[in-house]
Amino acid sequence: MKLQTTVDIKSSEWQAPIDARWLLLGSCFSDEIGRKMDEHYLRVTSNPFGTLYNPLSIAQALQMTEMPELVEYGGLWHAMSHHGSFSFATREDTERAVQQSIDTMQTALREADTIIVTFGTAWVYEQMVNCKWSNGKCIVANCHKMPADLFTRRRLSVEEILAAWKPILKQYKDKRWVFTVSPIRHIKDGLHENQLSKAILLLAVDRLLSDSSSYFPSYEILLDELRDYRFYADDLVHPSTMAVECIWQRFAETYFSAETRKELLELHSLWLDRHHTLLHPDTPEAQHFLHHVEEKTKQLHQHYPWID
Repeated sequence: MKLQTTVDIKSSEWQAPIDARWLLLGSCFSDEIGRKMDEHYLRVTSNPFGTLYNPLSIAQALQMTEMPELVEYGGLWHAMSHHGSFSFATREDTERAVQQSIDTMQTALREADTIIVTFGTAWVYEQMVNCKWSNGKCIVANCHKMPADLFTRRRLSVEEILAAWKPILKQYKDKRWVFTVSPIRHIKDGLHENQLSKAILLLAVDRLLSDSSSYFPSYEILLDELRDYRFYADDLVHPSTMAVECIWQRFAETYFSAETRKELLELHSLWLDRHHTLLHPDTPEAQHFLHHVEEKTKQLHQHYPWID
């Protein structure tokens, strides 16, 4: 008896080597997959600007090379292109954090073999005033709790997304691109509006695909294959730890060879050992365990020198 609708995913013709460099951008789903990659000691940079949701803000982040104009509100200085974690009480601290993020983004973009982009929503907020920071393009990545009358809310079209992304893919045609649509529902937009938004994102991604890009169906896996509330967090919107693990396993099966997946298991074992909490660290057993982890780290470092 079949009790689950399985999403059929063909193994990618391109298989990522263990030492590949990854750049992950987009919604908090990118953060989740980025954490799974960290747990396997993959060479990954995830969301240098913080979590970004709409396709145009993600595109802008990839292209930004200079300091954007900052805005002061609520006792903090903000970059409208960045997550709120880059906001500080002094302009200097915000500039320092934002500049570091730009440098990190450009370095990761230059070095990355593969870039994973997760679109979260087609709904955007446009800033009605003070738009110099974005060269006249007033779509913001974050409203930073500013008054609603400073913004207009609208839905992107497929054509707008294509216009922003086709030049990027042409410029970086030497990169491998993986697009996905976040399965996380933006219920504040309304459930029907969220569905319309996801449909626009799916249509746009479909038209962006080429020989150097592919689509990974994380949206379909969670909504169709894992359509049970045990696969959701307490807010009934975000995926649970189990769901993230399931999606990660499907991702690994798609983009890594069987041999590489064996290596990833060994690397994850090291990560688990190094993050194990010792209740009694001064006992002989604990000291023996720590020595074992140290020796294991040294051995694996010889094969994977990026492990620190």
